[in-house]
Amino acid sequence: MEWPLLVDLPAEDVRELLAIARRRTFSKGEVVFHRDDLAESLHLIVKGRFGARVQTPLGDNVLLDVLGPGSAFGELALLLPGARRSATVSALEDGETRSVYGDDFALLQRSHPGVKDVLLRILAEQLRRASDRIVEAHYVDAETRVRRRVAELAKTYPSGVVPLTQEDLAAMAGTSRATVNRVLRDEEKRGSVALQRGRTTVVDPEQLDRRCRWSA
Repeated sequence: MEWPLLVDLPAEDVRELLAIARRRTFSKGEVVFHRDDLAESLHLIVKGRFGARVQTPLGDNVLLDVLGPGSAFGELALLLPGARRSATVSALEDGETRSVYGDDFALLQRSHPGVKDVLLRILAEQLRRASDRIVEAHYVDAETRVRRRVAELAKTYPSGVVPLTQEDLAAMAGTSRATVNRVLRDEEKRGSVALQRGRTTVVDPEQLDRRCRWSA
């Protein structure tokens, strides 16, 4: 398994990091950790997809992000000793990770200081994603945000079949289910997606990508 976040880093540092990582497997629906749990480990995803959720003040559990093979989550465990988890992460399907525990990582840094660049790379990617979402929330219309989330998810699921409800898509796009339904119905008429209960299949990703740049 290769992680895009690590490909430009020294091979020895990556090998040393993976040498201390522990293999963990998760069944569909299994919780990896809950929000406010003590953050103890970083997870590098080997297979499967994992969803990050938070509870709103109204008590709804909303989906913030979906992460697939080659991605990572839980990086605060290596950055801030004693930190708490900021979201609940669970397996959306059977999955596997390589888990790097904070204590093990601290010991490794003493003999291989270069491994800290692994953490910096992961943090930089997470910051970029967060910054992009903030800019979107202020300057991109809801319809385009919906298209972007669907296009991104289609890349996370190689089959192009996104097995998420419209409520989940609405939460990820920061809009209402009604808006998601309207946008997806329009895209279905255009021939870029096919809709079924509980899933959206992207059948023409290039057409959808073109409309992710502006409101159609």
